[in-house]
Amino acid sequence: MADKKNAVWITGTSSGIGKALAVEFARNNIFVIGTARRLELLFKLKKDLGEHENNFEPHQLDVTDYSAIDQFYKKILSNYKVDCLINNAGITSFKKAIDDSIEEIENILRVNLFGGIYTIKTVLPEMLEKQSGTIINILSMVTKKVFTSSSAYTASKSGLLGYTTVLREEVRGKNIRIINVLPGATVTEIWSNEVIRKHRDSMMDAEEIAKLIFRLYSEKSNMIAEEIILRPLKGDL
Repeated sequence: MADKKNAVWITGTSSGIGKALAVEFARNNIFVIGTARRLELLFKLKKDLGEHENNFEPHQLDVTDYSAIDQFYKKILSNYKVDCLINNAGITSFKKAIDDSIEEIENILRVNLFGGIYTIKTVLPEMLEKQSGTIINILSMVTKKVFTSSSAYTASKSGLLGYTTVLREEVRGKNIRIINVLPGATVTEIWSNEVIRKHRDSMMDAEEIAKLIFRLYSEKSNMIAEEIILRPLKGDL
């Protein structure tokens, strides 16, 4: 039986940082399994990769559905070895705590917190068995600095930061790298066009963040960058 191909699984690859990550990895000849809810955008991304399109495999997946994640992972394991998971899928709400509906809060927590935990729980047993693997979580500066009108988002990202910080200690010595990336304001569709036009000079590019994350993934040594804070040179919004 032929050896399974190594793959990087990136969630939320239909836009923003996730899309930029898929492009960066694929162009560097790393095979990417890209998941998101908007399948049509994943197929467009694959086509746009041109000569590198064979390095990207799109799959529709809702990270809030643990059963679907489990079935999906069992399916891809028949052909691939996932040596890296990048948790990127995320949503937000720019509302004050009093104005967020319970439904909005629950949706944010399901995607940003539970979605990240679900995917980690899915890949972790195999990584422990192999004594090898990398888990990269795209979190946020909200875990380090207070931004009003982001209470639910902050709770979700801070929750995953706490979860993975503990997990890192639990797997220390098992050759599993857990890296948390905390970016500040980045040009993605999460922001309105008006905000981007007004603050473009104070926002980072998703492509530059993707390049840095690829370097973190590629660095194989006895060191680990456990937590990386990325902020616009001019400061936060």
